[in-house]
Amino acid sequence: MTGRRQFAATAACIAAGALVLTGCTSGDESNSEPTNNSAEGNQAEGETAVIGFSGPAADHGWLGAINSAALAEAEKYPDIDLRVAEGTNDANLQISQVEQFINDQVDAIVLLPTDGAALTDVATRAMEAGIPVINVDREFSSPFAARATVLGDNYGMGVSAGTYICEQVGDNPDAVVAEIAGIDSLPLTQDRSQGFEDALAGCGLEVSNRVAADFTVQGGEAAASQLLSAAPEIDALWNHDDDQGIGVLAAIDAAGRDEFIMVGGAGSANAMREIQSGDGVMQATIIYPHTQAADGIRLARLLVQDKAMSDLVEIEVPNRVVLNAPVVTSENVEQYLPTAFES
Repeated sequence: MTGRRQFAATAACIAAGALVLTGCTSGDESNSEPTNNSAEGNQAEGETAVIGFSGPAADHGWLGAINSAALAEAEKYPDIDLRVAEGTNDANLQISQVEQFINDQVDAIVLLPTDGAALTDVATRAMEAGIPVINVDREFSSPFAARATVLGDNYGMGVSAGTYICEQVGDNPDAVVAEIAGIDSLPLTQDRSQGFEDALAGCGLEVSNRVAADFTVQGGEAAASQLLSAAPEIDALWNHDDDQGIGVLAAIDAAGRDEFIMVGGAGSANAMREIQSGDGVMQATIIYPHTQAADGIRLARLLVQDKAMSDLVEIEVPNRVVLNAPVVTSENVEQYLPTAFES
C-alpha cells in the first residue's frame, strides 16, 4: 500500500470513529522486525515524492535561512520533486497556495504558516484529501490539520535564557532584568516570555522592564531605545531574536550602555561572533533551529515512501518533533558557529 493510499485509509478510519486497532490496520501484520526504518533503506532512492512547500516571505535572516535549508535538503534526494510557492506574509495568499497544492494532488505539503490559526482550515482540507501536512514552526490550532509537526522549543528558549541569567546574576535579589520580545500576538512569543518568567522565578527574579519588537533590525532598534530610556540601570537583558538584535545592539551602542549582560535568541552567526569577541554586552544566545523546514522535507519524504525514522524502533514517523534550545556561550560557540545563519 503506497504512503498516500495508506494515509487516506487511516484518515477514513479515524473519521468513521473506528478506533478498534484491528479495524484500522492493513491486515498483514506479523511479529517480524520492522523493515521500513533502516538507515540504508531511508537513504535509498524510492518512489518520487512530490512535495509542496510554502512559507512566509524571507524578510529577515532566520526565515531566509529556513527557506534555503529546506531547498538544500530537497536537493540531496533525487526522488524529491519539490514545488515551492513564493514566500508571503499574506495569509489569504498562502491559503490559495495550499489550495493549489491540493488541486495539483501533491503527495505531501510542508507548511510554515504566516499564522497558524489562519492556515488551519486549509491544512485540514489537505489532510482530508489524503495529503499529509507537515506543520513547521507556527502551530495550527487543530490536531487534525497536520500529520506531523516540527517545532522549535519556544517555551524552552525562555527557560534556557532565564536559567542562564539566574546563573549569572541570581545571587543579587535586586537584579534588574529586562526583556525585548518579538511579535507579541504570536503564540511563540508568548511561550518564550512564559518560559523566561518561569525560569527567573526559580531564582527569585522577575522581568522589571519589557518591550516588544517585530523581528526586524529597525523594530529592534526602536524597541531597545524605548527600553533603555525607561530603565536607567539594567543587570541582564534577554532579546528574543538575533535578527532584531542587530538593531538592539545598535541602540545599546548609541546609548553608551554597557553595565549589563545580554542574551540573544535564534542563534545567528552575527550574535555568535559578538559572543566570541567578548568586546560587548552579548554573552550568550539561545538556539532556535533554522533546520525546521528541512526536517519537515525529510519527514515528508519518509511519509510518502512508507518509511520511518531509522534511529527509532517505532515504525511510524512521529506525530510531533520538538527541537532543543541550547545555550551558546564563549565556551561552546565554536561548536555552533559553523552551522549558524547570517542575520
